[in-house]
Amino acid sequence: MRNHRLYVKDIFQAMESIEKFVEGMEFEDFKRDDKTLSAVIRKFEIIGEATKNLPDTIKEKHTMVPWKEMAGMRDRLIHFYFGIKHDLVWRTIKDVIPQVKPLMRKILEEFEK
Repeated sequence: MRNHRLYVKDIFQAMESIEKFVEGMEFEDFKRDDKTLSAVIRKFEIIGEATKNLPDTIKEKHTMVPWKEMAGMRDRLIHFYFGIKHDLVWRTIKDVIPQVKPLMRKILEEFEK
């Protein structure tokens, strides 16, 4: 069984990668850039999959993290429910990741104690 810390690290690193991928981009550029869009979607899939592999004890301890939504985003992207909503992906990048990434860093730090 894989160490839970590694799943948290996967989530944190995927968020960092997403931010790097879209650095300096505007929404219109993002939705037209298939390579960046594909890379971002792949990282969201990793975030969702890693989230699903974390035990409930970690999720219950860190209720400020939107675990269910993170897993749900992966499901919507991987199964293409009603197509990909570029604006939802963009808002998640710009609004959610900056709020959640510090929480993931804190969880990682707790594992290192």
